[in-house]
Amino acid sequence: MLNSLLRNSAAALLVAASFAPAFAETPKEKGFAVAARADRSDRGFEDSRVEMKMVLRNAAGQESFRTLALNTLEIPDEQVGDKTLIVFDNPADIDGTALLSHAKILEADDQWLYLPALKRIKRISSVNKSGPFVGSEFAFEDFTALELNKYTYRYLKEEKCGEFMCDVVERKPRYEHSGYTRQTSWVDQTHFQVRKVDFYDRRGDLLKTLEQKNWKRYEDKYWRAHLLAMQNHQTKKATELVFSEYKFKSGLRDRDFVKNALKRIR
Repeated sequence: MLNSLLRNSAAALLVAASFAPAFAETPKEKGFAVAARADRSDRGFEDSRVEMKMVLRNAAGQESFRTLALNTLEIPDEQVGDKTLIVFDNPADIDGTALLSHAKILEADDQWLYLPALKRIKRISSVNKSGPFVGSEFAFEDFTALELNKYTYRYLKEEKCGEFMCDVVERKPRYEHSGYTRQTSWVDQTHFQVRKVDFYDRRGDLLKTLEQKNWKRYEDKYWRAHLLAMQNHQTKKATELVFSEYKFKSGLRDRDFVKNALKRIR
């Protein structure tokens, strides 16, 4: 009887062990799962409008300010990126300057910059998206929608981040001309939002850190950070984006996000 029980127990253990690898997530699978949960928690907002103040701070701590508006059109298909439109209204020398972005997955994001002084629409080169946007510490590619399938992922660890426990995930751009070799993101385990991102340049050195703060929940579903603080570790410069209240489902349409509409935005 005892021998039979031992044999049955051993057999059960072997069966359990044989199935264990099938259910264990690899770091790549777990990293993608964390990123997907964060991305999909925000689905369904349709469109949004928000005004913000941009604070530029140089290495000596001197500040300058700009005001702008951001409109976003959600594209439900995860294989097609969202569309965004940024329009500046202050200071006077950049009043009316606009950046239209159509996020892509594996290809370069489509981006057009409208310069009202020249009455010219300039297409941003696919290999120049790592350049600074209007003198800020945000690059052109930072202003396109963060699409799930634009990256590969690898789960690193979990650790405390502020008041939350966070999953730490490495993501690498799949687009070969990105200005970043990799990024490390901290995603909280409570609301599934990205709290912080470290950006590494093409040499693999730490370039910038983005912290997202002052979160607010809209319509009991959509979380938005009202302060984005980007610190450049190499130049010691920083840029903050301070957001006002968001407005959702305001009736924006695809026709509001086409290149030819840039000259008609005012």
